[in-house]
Amino acid sequence: STGKSTLLNRLFGTRFDVMNDAQRQQTTRGIWADRGTDGMPVLILDVEGTDGRERGENQDFERKSALFSLAISEVLIVNLWEHTVGLYNGANMGLLKTVMEVNLQLFGAQRENKTLLYFVIRDHVSPTPLSSLAKTLKSDLERIWDSLNKPEELKEARLGDYFDMQFESLPHLLLQPDNFERLALKLRNQFTDKADSGYVFRQAYKRRVPADGFPHYAESVWEKVVSNKDLDLPTQQELLAQYRCDEIAAVAIGPFRQAVDSVRPRVQSGQIVDELGDLTRVAREQALGDFDQQAARYHTEVYKKKRAAFVQTLDGELHAVYLNQVKNALALAAESFASQGQKRLEENPEMEFAQTVGVLRRDVVKKFNATVEALEIPGVPWTFASEVTQLEMQLETITAKLRKAEMERVLKVLRREARDVLSEVIADHLGNPDDGMWPGVMAGFDAACVGADAKLLARMESAGVEVGARSALYRVLHKALWDDTVEALREEVGDQMVLLKLRTALEDRFRYDAAGLPRVWKPSDDIDTQFSAARASAQALLPKFGKVDIRKSIKLRNRDEDGFFPSGYDFTRTLVLITPARAREVSKRFSREADALYLEAKRSMVATQSQVPMWMIALLVFLGWNEAMTVLFNPLYLVLVAMLGGTAFVIHSLGLWGPVFRAANGMAGMANDQVHHFLVEAVNRTEPVKAKRTMSSSSLGANSRARKGSAENIEMEALGSGSSGSSSPSPMMDSDEGGNVRASFGAL
Repeated sequence: STGKSTLLNRLFGTRFDVMNDAQRQQTTRGIWADRGTDGMPVLILDVEGTDGRERGENQDFERKSALFSLAISEVLIVNLWEHTVGLYNGANMGLLKTVMEVNLQLFGAQRENKTLLYFVIRDHVSPTPLSSLAKTLKSDLERIWDSLNKPEELKEARLGDYFDMQFESLPHLLLQPDNFERLALKLRNQFTDKADSGYVFRQAYKRRVPADGFPHYAESVWEKVVSNKDLDLPTQQELLAQYRCDEIAAVAIGPFRQAVDSVRPRVQSGQIVDELGDLTRVAREQALGDFDQQAARYHTEVYKKKRAAFVQTLDGELHAVYLNQVKNALALAAESFASQGQKRLEENPEMEFAQTVGVLRRDVVKKFNATVEALEIPGVPWTFASEVTQLEMQLETITAKLRKAEMERVLKVLRREARDVLSEVIADHLGNPDDGMWPGVMAGFDAACVGADAKLLARMESAGVEVGARSALYRVLHKALWDDTVEALREEVGDQMVLLKLRTALEDRFRYDAAGLPRVWKPSDDIDTQFSAARASAQALLPKFGKVDIRKSIKLRNRDEDGFFPSGYDFTRTLVLITPARAREVSKRFSREADALYLEAKRSMVATQSQVPMWMIALLVFLGWNEAMTVLFNPLYLVLVAMLGGTAFVIHSLGLWGPVFRAANGMAGMANDQVHHFLVEAVNRTEPVKAKRTMSSSSLGANSRARKGSAENIEMEALGSGSSGSSSPSPMMDSDEGGNVRASFGAL
């Protein structure tokens, strides 16, 4: 209500509304536009005045409209009263400082032309000259410019680089109406007459904005002004509301933080605090209630903003604790699923994988969701959907690990079952090395693979193994079965086992006839030919043991086409069981053992030939015929011979000649001692003195002879007992009884 619209109407012939004389109030609200009359090509903006009572302390629009006018205008008319010159608040110097500072920040670096600040001092009725008033205003503007917070690149900029200033005055409209109209018309010439010395629309102020582009230019400038926060300066009520709302929030948040801090250590230690949701929700509602009760009395907009910030602070602190709780629940759920899943699968190996893991997974997810739901707060901007998704991903990863461990366990079980069967099949066929040996082994391997594949397929379907991953498990199983087969084969073809098999084959061919009965070699038998044939037959088995023959295996024959083994597996190397060098060594050792068997057979034939010759038997019959007849025809001799013969037969049959000879030698020694003792006593009774000398020498001789006889007896006894009680280390000692007989005769 300072007469801005009245002045513009006088200067440019515009039709802006002016104040009604009947009431004192603001007329111009916002920004109005009009064009000059009398062909004046000028766009005039009538801007709402500053410090109006209608807006009170809210000067937000005043600042923005002033900055907008300063930014787009070539000439900015500043209307002020004379009595406000030299006053800071009365002349709105604070507003001018804010506007100039923000204008410099927003448009200072882009400004190409100056702006004319056209000061019109109204109601100039004092004797103070206009030059003095202009000097005061210039001084105030220079001081304001120097105090501006300029951008770094404009630190050296001066007021004159951006603005020119022109000062005019008008008398009081009511007290000097004629003079006011005359001077106003004179001022009008400065805007219309280019020849006038004070013409204002000079080339230095041109914005060079086309008329058709001005709306877009003005709109972009306004958006830039409105979006700048430096103009949003609070009012006194807003400042008070901000201060009090901050105080109230600080008091209200205290009990809330105490409640949260009471459970925070437990949550941070990894525990699941069941009462966390209820406890913190009650504390949050109590804090909001205390804040609303006290802060709602202050500025509404400030209260709403501060309440939103307070809620954000509460929810931020809650979210940190809640997130920690959810992370604990996530870790616990994953750990429980992994440990319990492994335990249940080990305790119930026959139960299906999908059922065991599925039930456990549902229980874990249900418990985790219950923990998350207990922390829900209506209206909060955050959720735990990402943690739920993370749990699903972790459970899926753990399920894959459990599935892998289950498949490894299944492979071990199938491998162990197949190993037992394969070991028996291999031992059976390699124990009878004939033409059906390798076909039988390969048939057993194929059957084991078919059975193991069927069981593995059932387990994979139960565990939910993807079809693409099943072939890899099949290959791992086949490799394990073949490795076990090769291991069992190599155990069967070890050096000692091969020598045993070759010697068994040699003995079966050499020591036993076609009917399987032991051979008794006779002088007429061709032992050399038999031995050569048997040894050649046994040695022919060694190459069979040297390499696995897979020609009869359907699985192994088509291994490359079917992808039977994993890629990179060196199958060919596993076929060699006995290397050539090792085969030569085994052959040498077998030859030595075969030679020992051959010598044993030879010695057996010599022992058979060393029996009593027939001519000796005939001579004994001829010479002992009379004695034999005497015995046969004398009953006493016949009975005695029969008894002695029967006793000798029994002793011979039981192999008791050794004990009999030892007993006889012992009895002979005892009898000798008794006789010697009896003779000594007899001599002592007849010739005491002589007997002493004689007995001394006799005793020494007798003792010497006794010791000699005893030593001979012991030697023969040991010889006899060694012949009958233990077997010879050489396989040729087949005639133990004959040796015992000869040893007994030697002792006698």
